[in-house]
Amino acid sequence: MLLVRRSAVGFGGVARWGLRCLCSGDAAGRYQDTVLLPRTDFPMRVNGPNLLEREIQIQQKCGFDQLYTWQREKKAKKEYCLHDGPPYANGDPHVGHALNKILKDIRNRFEVLRGRQVHYVPGWDCHGLPIELKALGDLGTNELSPLEIRQKAREFAERAISRQRAAFQRWGVMADWENCYYTFDGKYEAAQLKVFQEMHNKGLIYQDYKPVFWSPSSRTALAEAELEYNPEHVSRALYITFPLLTLPAELAAKAGVWAHVSALIWTTQPWTIPANQAVCYMPKVQYSVVKRVDNEQLLLVASERMNSLASILKTNLESLATFTGSDLEGGVCQHPTIPSKQVPLLPANHVTMTKGTGFVHTAPAHGMEDYSVATHFKLPVECMVDEEGRFTELAGPELQKKSVMTEGNATVISMLQAAGAVVKEEDCVHSYPYDWRTKQPVVIRASKQWFINTASLKDKAKDALQKVRVIPESARSSLLAMLDRRTYWCISRQRSWGVPIPVFYHKETGEPLLNKHSVTHIAKVFSEKGSDSWWTEPAETFLTPESKAGAVSDYVRGEDVLDIWFDSGASWAAVLPESDPHVDSYVEGKDQVGGWFQSSLLTSVAVRNKAPYKALVVHGFAVSERGEKMSKSVGNVIDPDVVINGGKDLSVSPPYGADVLRWWVAESNVFSEVQIGPNTLNAAKDSINKLRNTLRFLLGNLQGFDPRSQAVDPKQIHYIDQFMLHVLREFSMKVTDAYSEFDNGRVIRLLQSFITRDLSNFYFSIIKDRLYCDPEDSLGRRSCQTVLEEILDGVSRSIAPVLPHLAEEVYLHAPGHDEGDTLFRSGWIKTSSVWRRPGLEEAVEGACAIRDSFLSSIPGRNAAEYELIIAIEPGLFFELMESLQEEPTSTCSQLTELMMASRTTLASSLPRDLPSDAITSTGTFLINLEGGMIREESAYIVAAIPTSLSHCPRCRRYTSDEPDCLCPRCQTVGVGKGAHR
Repeated sequence: MLLVRRSAVGFGGVARWGLRCLCSGDAAGRYQDTVLLPRTDFPMRVNGPNLLEREIQIQQKCGFDQLYTWQREKKAKKEYCLHDGPPYANGDPHVGHALNKILKDIRNRFEVLRGRQVHYVPGWDCHGLPIELKALGDLGTNELSPLEIRQKAREFAERAISRQRAAFQRWGVMADWENCYYTFDGKYEAAQLKVFQEMHNKGLIYQDYKPVFWSPSSRTALAEAELEYNPEHVSRALYITFPLLTLPAELAAKAGVWAHVSALIWTTQPWTIPANQAVCYMPKVQYSVVKRVDNEQLLLVASERMNSLASILKTNLESLATFTGSDLEGGVCQHPTIPSKQVPLLPANHVTMTKGTGFVHTAPAHGMEDYSVATHFKLPVECMVDEEGRFTELAGPELQKKSVMTEGNATVISMLQAAGAVVKEEDCVHSYPYDWRTKQPVVIRASKQWFINTASLKDKAKDALQKVRVIPESARSSLLAMLDRRTYWCISRQRSWGVPIPVFYHKETGEPLLNKHSVTHIAKVFSEKGSDSWWTEPAETFLTPESKAGAVSDYVRGEDVLDIWFDSGASWAAVLPESDPHVDSYVEGKDQVGGWFQSSLLTSVAVRNKAPYKALVVHGFAVSERGEKMSKSVGNVIDPDVVINGGKDLSVSPPYGADVLRWWVAESNVFSEVQIGPNTLNAAKDSINKLRNTLRFLLGNLQGFDPRSQAVDPKQIHYIDQFMLHVLREFSMKVTDAYSEFDNGRVIRLLQSFITRDLSNFYFSIIKDRLYCDPEDSLGRRSCQTVLEEILDGVSRSIAPVLPHLAEEVYLHAPGHDEGDTLFRSGWIKTSSVWRRPGLEEAVEGACAIRDSFLSSIPGRNAAEYELIIAIEPGLFFELMESLQEEPTSTCSQLTELMMASRTTLASSLPRDLPSDAITSTGTFLINLEGGMIREESAYIVAAIPTSLSHCPRCRRYTSDEPDCLCPRCQTVGVGKGAHR
């Protein structure tokens, strides 16, 4: 619609100066009690303790804690299932929780309002090292049994869950909080083992000895999702020579010309050199034998790395011969620290030319690609590093028991220097994996672990992901990239607090006992007794005759537990309806792209050949207003409890209540980093107060109106009121679409635009005269109230998913429903196709176009002081304007109301004798009806003439025939009978 260039006064303004404005002076004072000003006890603002008390009262009175159960028991044609990704039970609630839980709750409440049955079961991820470490504190694990460790970890997790659950409830999150899921629950663990069993039956789970990420600080294997990369890690990088003992044939032909030639390698992990088994090259790349000009040392390097190496070594390199990498086949090098050891030159495709020398030192026990080379060429995989990250006796007495990341690394460097193998040493700042729990660097070391063969699942997972909607779509590439990077998934952990891997080992052979019968029975025991039984029950409890070969005494139970990503990744099997565990949405932060999203996808594809979700919603992280990661040391952490209840100094940290926190989530672009701080929260509070002001205006003007008995029939509603119903319908459809797309920011923008542009600046500015000064039961006033009630209802419902406390507070004050009714139990925005009357939109927008021309011609002046003559040639546009004003001239027609003028005359042409002070303006309006079938452009002329009518002391309009006398409309109100209220 066309914008109006005149601001309306909000309800607060009317309350403050309305009487003086409408009935100023002695004459006006006689009529002030006859003016129907807004009245309501709905407060304009609620702050401080009153706000907090009010929100809690509303939660109790409106049954927030019963809403989820009520809607689950109500019959519905459709269900909406949002599966809750379990937050980690290792601490207090934080703004990241608030962002995630409120985002989910907005969608769930929207679905309840529009009549769907919502399936949402909150859960907690209860196992894992972070909980174990925090629970034990400084105690350590050396003096505690696994059961003692588990008991302390469980108690810690339960306390964290209790605090988090209370916070989620205070934020207004709708759920059955007495029936949540916990990954330490026996029935959950049993469902998880069923997934494990089915994957093992398909050959997807296996035990192997291969390199994995290992955390010396946690003494356990880690998966990729449990790593975080430190971009500022500093390593001591070396350029090391591997002397060629056996020259490849191509080089051997020129051996007489050269003295000793050495392959030059570069490594940032010198500690891995003792475990070296080969030196790899790229078969299709050019290599050169070069001579250092400064000392005539002969080096074998990739040709394209020569210039960079010359710069690094600070000497010129003279090329003596060049050949392709495939010509290096058959070459053998001397190990730089083990004189008796020889290592081959081998081709490998993982060699890159972006850094280094074109050769890669290969230690199969300490690198994933290295292991692949070893597997292909049947090289030994010798791990010389123990669980604490120290060299074992295999590394020799000089290195044994030294930490590979500190003194062990330094000793290896000294050994290399003593052997004359170090060409260059430098500090290298690079990205390096750290344990996400202990914040300490990890190593790669070979160990016997349990794995999932994700390589065999990758293509199926990608196909399944193509059928999933990803919001935002840009996150899809990250999901696919993560799948590509993961060839296997290490699922065993060397800790106590977790779900035990259901395996027994033969005491003599070490062979694992793991089959369908054994896992099924163990799962049944866990379901009944919980996984603590693995440590409390005898082996006979778990090993039945069907599951074993031999005596029970021949076996010992395994000590490893499952990766917590497998715990949570199996939640679709443990929590969702068995009939169809395929949910509508998973909604989590971007860190779950390589975590829960992926583990859920892989387990579901493995067992059921399909993704567990129809849509993935990936949101960003909460950061400070400067865009910085929140940190206690920096002092920029925002505590949601302080946001709601206020801090120690209320002048610095005032209480905002839960709805401000929810508005922050809704208003933000959650698909990028989400900023929060004092400015953000104050802006949210101001926005809600402005919204309250509008809602108060609506409630105040509906005082005494009952839509059930006093609403006007749609056929009798004024055009301008009917038009607002049309605008409301358009607004509600856009809001519905936005909520459906998880685009809550667009909901807020639509709401603010509707309130500012369509209501305050347009509709409210036009109808105040009719509301305040028409007879109380007149058709015009009741027509207006009928529409105001629809607007109040529509706005209340549109904000309800975001601001449930405010929406229910408004509903308690709103007319038209019984005591005890609540908004969330009464449905979504109700609109009707009847509201869109043919020609309605064109009539009102055409009048607005004329009004724009009129107002533009009198800048800075009061429109009420002018009479208008509107000249339109006979035709469709003229007929539309006649629908707004049947008489040729009127002071109280709908057209005059729209013009906000003193009096309006509608004619086919302007009179010839216009006054000299008349101001004329022209314009055109394009009528577009029947979907473009009817198109007509019409011209119009507006003449604005200073009015000859007098100022009415009651309504303040220039519509009176004589000075200080009531206008005809006000004379009919029954002023002499006294006040209307």
